[in-house]
Amino acid sequence: MRKVNLDINTQLGELVADAMRGEEVIIAKDGEPIARLQPLAPMRLRPRFGSAQGKIEMAPDFDVPLDDFADYAP
Repeated sequence: MRKVNLDINTQLGELVADAMRGEEVIIAKDGEPIARLQPLAPMRLRPRFGSAQGKIEMAPDFDVPLDDFADYAP
């Protein structure tokens, strides 16, 4: 755990980067802890419609009946 005095203008980016790497950061003012900076749970990304377009191909004979099922065909 890291404890720092408050100097938002020069250290915020560095502190956020530390938190993103999993380090817990204690922010202090005049030597007294006032806040804790820690990473949030990772966000789950939702799949976007059409995001796999062009990545999947179907064989030309995809819907041709299989020989194993010939006995069941009309």
